[in-house]
Amino acid sequence: MTETPEPQAEPSATGSTYAARDHARAQEAAAAATERAWVPAADYPRTPQYLDPEQLLWAETVGGGGYAHQVIAPGTVLEITDLHGDACVHLALAWATAPWERLCVPDTVKVQWNAYLGQGSLLLSDQGRALASLVLDESGRHDAFCGAPSAAQHKERYGDGTPWGPTPAARELLKLAAAKHDLTARDLPQTIALFKGLKADGEGRLHWLGGAGPGRRVRLLAEAPLLVMLANAPHALDPREDYTATPVRVLAWRERPTGPGDARWDATPEGRRALANTAARIGAAA
Repeated sequence: MTETPEPQAEPSATGSTYAARDHARAQEAAAAATERAWVPAADYPRTPQYLDPEQLLWAETVGGGGYAHQVIAPGTVLEITDLHGDACVHLALAWATAPWERLCVPDTVKVQWNAYLGQGSLLLSDQGRALASLVLDESGRHDAFCGAPSAAQHKERYGDGTPWGPTPAARELLKLAAAKHDLTARDLPQTIALFKGLKADGEGRLHWLGGAGPGRRVRLLAEAPLLVMLANAPHALDPREDYTATPVRVLAWRERPTGPGDARWDATPEGRRALANTAARIGAAA
């Protein structure tokens, strides 16, 4: 009687130190074509023509279900581009050297008498200071109402909301970003959502507007030292059944914060006061 030979296990792609090294390098090469943070940022291969690569401080592509985080100095421009027109960037900000001061969406809306963010809007802290100015807005589709969806919301809708699962929730991704800076979920502020808009009717009902199309850019100017945390994941009111979030490009470069004499400084009394509050705190800490 002839015995049937037992099937042999396939050799592991990481079965030796050299094989593991080659496997890791192959993964990095594949990621380089799609999503990664470039270090140094000047090596980013798809720098737009309007920028000198040597200016770049941060260059990263954040795919759907991904997150990013960075500390940037006052006067840094943060440009986020919706590459394919179906991103939703949930943005959280905190004062980098004192993260208990953070983005306050209710004050951002209340102080500026406007629930709809757009070019010229300020993002305010809970201490009445301007954290960032929205200096370019090609989308016009943003949301300051709903905040970042939780794991429970995603589990109910998609079956899973964990950050390592197939349909991660924005708030769970932001928790990971916060943890990289020794912060917890309690330290996260309410977020704003970029590239996906809503409109409230006279009865207070929210209506989905969706995005504005591919290639649209948003630029934020850091008025304070900022911890930036962002997650690219579906909006809470996205009506589509499928988990939908396409990549964004994140670039940052150094300019200067808004100061007296700039048009933004004097655009509104409320904005001038918030910017002056920020400048006073930075000056006191210098």
